[in-house]
Amino acid sequence: MVEQLPNYFPPLGEWERLDAETAGFNKSALDAAIQYAIDTEIDWPEEVGLMVGRNDLPPYNSTLGPTKTRGPAAGVVIKNGYLVAEWGDPDRVDMTFSATKSYLSTMVGLARDREMLDSMNELVNIRIQDGGFDSEHNAAITWEHLLQQTSEWQGTLFDRPDSVDHNRSVANNASMSDSTNDAPAKGVLRELNPPGTFYEYNDVRVNRLGLCALRIWKEPLPDVLRREIMDPIGASDKWIWHGYINSWVDVEGKQMPSVAGGAHWGGGLWISAYDHARFGLLMLNRGKWDGQQLISEDWIDDALTPCDVNENYGYMWWLNTNQELYSNAPASSFAAQGAGGNIVYIDPENDLVVVTRWSGERSEVVNRVIAAIKN
Repeated sequence: MVEQLPNYFPPLGEWERLDAETAGFNKSALDAAIQYAIDTEIDWPEEVGLMVGRNDLPPYNSTLGPTKTRGPAAGVVIKNGYLVAEWGDPDRVDMTFSATKSYLSTMVGLARDREMLDSMNELVNIRIQDGGFDSEHNAAITWEHLLQQTSEWQGTLFDRPDSVDHNRSVANNASMSDSTNDAPAKGVLRELNPPGTFYEYNDVRVNRLGLCALRIWKEPLPDVLRREIMDPIGASDKWIWHGYINSWVDVEGKQMPSVAGGAHWGGGLWISAYDHARFGLLMLNRGKWDGQQLISEDWIDDALTPCDVNENYGYMWWLNTNQELYSNAPASSFAAQGAGGNIVYIDPENDLVVVTRWSGERSEVVNRVIAAIKN
């Protein structure tokens, strides 16, 4: 059985395949789970750009970054590092929306690992002095607040005010759309809370973190991601991380792009399911790839610690703390999640990584894959 073998790390340009039964799955059940993923393709137009900013009030519903057409439902199942199942076109590079945030979090983690930052409890304005953290309210924001989406940062960045995402409620569904409830309408100005006391999914603040990370690294984050993570794990050279047309900033006299933490207004990380799976496999192995520790285990632990005001959220990773996200999955599982049914699901207890693209029932796809594992 695979569980008795050393974990496999696929080299560049290769991925060893293992049949379902040998990998510990009931083949017919796994085939049914994959067919379910295909049958429940999300009801989105092929032109994904039509979905960008659709819930924002004018003039903030305009596109700032590039978009591209999407492919069909796709994904992969990885067990003990081996490729067990794939569907659609997993080599196709697609927009990945807010799954980008988990990559952004990793850029901050690497900065701490390299001692560019002392602690996530450090005030951001100690090192970032670009005017964005000068006010009395913003001066109290820490790196952890930004990572946990509890910063309540106030301001305008790249022509988008923080208030554009006020009262936004991200439901746990395939589209990651704003849920309908009795709360005030999205985009309606509200009184801010003290940093660290209130959780709100807010892409302006995520992009503010991206800009802060750029200023810490003093080089474009895609360059950092490629050098520190993607090249060492054998990812392809196809992925690209976009910013906006107006997100070029001065960093010590050089113009650099500040990349987007999602595709709310376009841009973000465009990547294949195969490359997503390599990143997921790195996280599954606690930051180590074939004997090389690329991300510290201390960072992994911190990134997966539940936020005090949202037990299902860590440092831009979705957690399954109370098993609400994935009912069949252990509480230790976690995921990068984005609109359009995009997820990178990571399950240390089952030594499992599942990537889905464009599935309208992504959580149920994961549940069915887990149910297909033999006891």
